[in-house]
Amino acid sequence: MTHRIILFRGMNTGGVRAPVSEQRAMAEAMGLKNPRTLAASGNLVVESGKAAAALEQHIEAAMEKTFGLKVAAMVRTPEQWAKLIAANPFPKEAAAHPAKVVAMIMKDGVKAGAVEACREMAKGGERVEAIGDVLYFWFPDGQGESTIFKKATPRLLGMGTGRNWNTVLKLGGMVGLSPA
Repeated sequence: MTHRIILFRGMNTGGVRAPVSEQRAMAEAMGLKNPRTLAASGNLVVESGKAAAALEQHIEAAMEKTFGLKVAAMVRTPEQWAKLIAANPFPKEAAAHPAKVVAMIMKDGVKAGAVEACREMAKGGERVEAIGDVLYFWFPDGQGESTIFKKATPRLLGMGTGRNWNTVLKLGGMVGLSPA
C-alpha cells in the first residue's frame, strides 16, 4: 500500500458537486485506505496497492455510480508528485506568488501544439511550459484575468486539471513530501 493523489477535473466548480465526506465514504467502500480530502476542491488522497491507471478507471466508475457524475480522475504516486514539484519551471514565481503558478496535470499527455497556442494567447507576462504530462502556467495577474485561462479548453490542451502551487504543496505534504 502506498499513497495515491487523486485529482478530479471540474469538481466543485460549475455545479459539479460531491460532498467531501461522501467522497471519503465512497473511497472506503471501494476498499481504499485512509481517505483524506483537501478542502472542497476535487482532491482525494488514499492508500492503495492499485496501479494508477487501474485506480483512475475504478474511481471514475465509482463517482458515476455513487454521485451520477462523469468526471475525469488523474491519479499520481508520491514519486510522480515529487517530480512534478521538482520540475516547476517557475520556482521564483511560485515562492513569491504561489497562487499565481498553476500545474495542470494531464490525463493522457499534452496535445500537440498546445504550448504554442497558449503562448500566442499570452498577455502581460503570462508564461507556459510543458514538462512531461504537466503544463505549468505563470499568471502574473491571476487566473481570473488570464486570456489563456479563459480560452484554453480540453480541445486545445487535452484533458487535465489544474492546481495552484499552494494546493500542489499541500497535497505533497499529505503524502509525506517535505515542502519545496
